[in-house]
Amino acid sequence: MNQPSVLVVEDEPIIADDIAMNLEDFGYSVNGVVASVDEAIKAINKSAPQMALVDINLEGEKDGIELGGLLNTKYKIPFMYITSYFDAATIQKVKKTNPVAYLIKPFDERDLKINLELAFSKQKPLRYRSNKLFVKKNQELIALKPQLITHVEAIDNYAYVYTANEKYMISHTLKSIEEKLIDKGFLRVHKSYLINFEHISSIAEGYIYLGSTQIP
Repeated sequence: MNQPSVLVVEDEPIIADDIAMNLEDFGYSVNGVVASVDEAIKAINKSAPQMALVDINLEGEKDGIELGGLLNTKYKIPFMYITSYFDAATIQKVKKTNPVAYLIKPFDERDLKINLELAFSKQKPLRYRSNKLFVKKNQELIALKPQLITHVEAIDNYAYVYTANEKYMISHTLKSIEEKLIDKGFLRVHKSYLINFEHISSIAEGYIYLGSTQIP
């Protein structure tokens, strides 16, 4: 069975090597490790990967967001950002490139593994998926449209689903909810939180604000 191939685009050698080793431990094939957009394009033209991990701050004049745009529109290669940048201006640019995930440095190997598994699972042919998440309210199941959900918080094997005015507890892990919502504008920004990008109101001092709600 062929191993899924991943291209690492990261200009910090220690971090790049660590990611490459993790990928091999997870059972992926490392398509290449490069430090700039131009090197990434050369690697893709030589042998296109099935996934790319892209840092935003890279060597040279071009940044990872520019590469993300090319991966999304020209090469049709799914990718995730790996970066320490999470300011509001960056987020607005990132949203336009349609990444499958956004990992904030420093992240651990577990977060990397989970996000890769989810990203690759999205590329497989899928049966019909409901566009709604079902939650319980007053002993009745109601359907929540993803756009109404602001964020989801993990509590052990349960999760709280938040809208602007309501809070629901459901007996699902954050991972299973992420699988359902990741292609609907949601990203995991913390091991315990999944957020809806459309509800971000501001980002300051390392926190994301969804209205008056503060997310670490």
